[in-house]
Amino acid sequence: MTIKKGGDNMPTTGEKPGIGLYLCLKCYQQVRLDDDTDTLPPCPRCNHTEFIKIG
Repeated sequence: MTIKKGGDNMPTTGEKPGIGLYLCLKCYQQVRLDDDTDTLPPCPRCNHTEFIKIG
């Protein structure tokens, strides 16, 4: 899998990027946010803080 870093759609820990599925850019763990008010946590697997929205 090739992930390109950068761009406008790269939420980080502490942001409220909205409902959706996010992929950790370090270990590829998926994190799902179910509400627009949910804050993106650090990756539960590796504690990384950068994600991309995949769904």
